[in-house]
Amino acid sequence: MDLIDIGANLTHDSFDRDREDVIARAREAGVSRMVVTGASREGSVHARELAELHPEVLFATAGVHPHHAADYDEDTDRTLRALLEDARVVAAGEAGLDYFRDFSPRDAQREAFESQLQMAIDSGKPIFLHLRDAHDDFHAILKGMRDQLADAVVHCFTGSQEELRAYLDLDCYIGITGWICDERRGTHMKEYLGEIPQDRLMIETDAPYLKPRNLRPRVKSHRNEPRWLPWILGTLAAVRGEHPKALAEATTQNAERFFRLPAREQTDLQAG
Repeated sequence: MDLIDIGANLTHDSFDRDREDVIARAREAGVSRMVVTGASREGSVHARELAELHPEVLFATAGVHPHHAADYDEDTDRTLRALLEDARVVAAGEAGLDYFRDFSPRDAQREAFESQLQMAIDSGKPIFLHLRDAHDDFHAILKGMRDQLADAVVHCFTGSQEELRAYLDLDCYIGITGWICDERRGTHMKEYLGEIPQDRLMIETDAPYLKPRNLRPRVKSHRNEPRWLPWILGTLAAVRGEHPKALAEATTQNAERFFRLPAREQTDLQAG
């Protein structure tokens, strides 16, 4: 199996003691490539450094999560724009709105979101989006700039069927996580996951968060890892009534196209 985890927070301090082992375990499980999420200025710099250490295996995004939007300033903007000039940095973001926690004021979130959308437009690279409990404002801002953007993925989508259709209408990709493996809060999604066109679907762990609750055998640690991406794939395939292999191939091709990654066969030839 050749899978791509489009969103793994491998800069998180929970990986400091065994990050190399985590990457190795992922590859053994068939997760050949991972996109390391940049969620702050410092985190984006670290994500690019990790990608440099693991060429053709790790890639990075550069952005500021809405939780940190209050810290977004001109220096941050310059740093992120410089990072986006690096070929290993394959998308702008994680950018968006999060009204569930409101760790940053909402006006600061909207300003940082618009700044990063403009950054994606200027760089010509796709945007990796975060949305939680902020559909109306998020959709309005994104819709106003969508025509100028290359590609966009609503990562870790957990919204309603109506919200899903709104983002598909904007020609967005949809990122699915282990949220669908959680019987407490992911059940509603199973009713509409089949509506996502196969060529607009990607998968991710959002590690170390959102460990699949239906993992068997059970794992004591609460930390999620990219090695469990195949479990998410299997759950998604079952819900959609598709063969896991076919869905694996589709989501991998989608990620290669979205992030402009070389196909695996081409990468293997270059490595040889």
